[in-house]
Amino acid sequence: MKRVQQWLLLGLTMGVFGGFFVMGNASTVTDNPAPDKAVTLALTPGTTVKQGAIVLARVSSAQTLGSGWRVKWDGKERPLFPQEAGTYEALLGVQADMAPGKHPLVLLDPEGHEVYRESLTVLDGRYPRQNITVSKSTAGLKPLPGELEAIQDLKTVLTATRHWDRSLMSPTPDCQISPFGVKRYHNGVYINDYHKGVDLRSPQGRPIKAITDGVVKVAAPQFRLHGGTVGLDHGQGLSSVYIHMSKVAVKTGQAVKKGDVIGYVGSTGFATGPHLHWGLYAGGVPVDPDQWIPVPRCR
Repeated sequence: MKRVQQWLLLGLTMGVFGGFFVMGNASTVTDNPAPDKAVTLALTPGTTVKQGAIVLARVSSAQTLGSGWRVKWDGKERPLFPQEAGTYEALLGVQADMAPGKHPLVLLDPEGHEVYRESLTVLDGRYPRQNITVSKSTAGLKPLPGELEAIQDLKTVLTATRHWDRSLMSPTPDCQISPFGVKRYHNGVYINDYHKGVDLRSPQGRPIKAITDGVVKVAAPQFRLHGGTVGLDHGQGLSSVYIHMSKVAVKTGQAVKKGDVIGYVGSTGFATGPHLHWGLYAGGVPVDPDQWIPVPRCR
């Protein structure tokens, strides 16, 4: 095959979140039917991240790229969505239990040819252990038929319209009592899982607000395991979930704005007392909300 040189510059590109600069070297791609246009790839916050991180892959081109361009990460392909600035973006999540070390991130053209390969270094999140005392009645709770499927559909939803921007807000003004990623123990026994969201010390009845604009995908007042639940699709691979509510204040399909009340704090479902558990998902992966919405730990 005739050698084709495609110069890709991963550098001097400012990320949209936090003003990070991503620096790198030009790479030569050979034996690929690369397009006759310069393409740049930038990663925010960079090529070294912690377990549980959110990664934004942004592709720029001198000419309009057709559909079908995508990024392959952690064995899955994610489409690139066109943005108003003329760039193309994919939102990716790093699993909290992903093995530390280098992992490949690959840019693919519509024919599936590899255009660029980058190594993303994943650092150990050093998540601590946490034990929770659970009553027999709570421990015996089982999900309703379709409950887990509804939550899974929310996590992996991928709609083309982007409703969110970087200025997210915490759903309540309260501190964290259980952070993301902690290894969970119930009554001293490891449950072989980690905390996939954040627990806030929110009192019974406190209004819960949407962290950013979105569309209600789940509005379930009586889930058995999750309790009162609201799930929001924020578009282009970002979604959020809020559980244990005493009351759900929205309906499925409803559009919400940042700061709208979507429900009220409770202790329904698998809960040991009133609090808000909420989670953030990027590209179908639970991620640490602290990266975008820092909330102090309770003292």
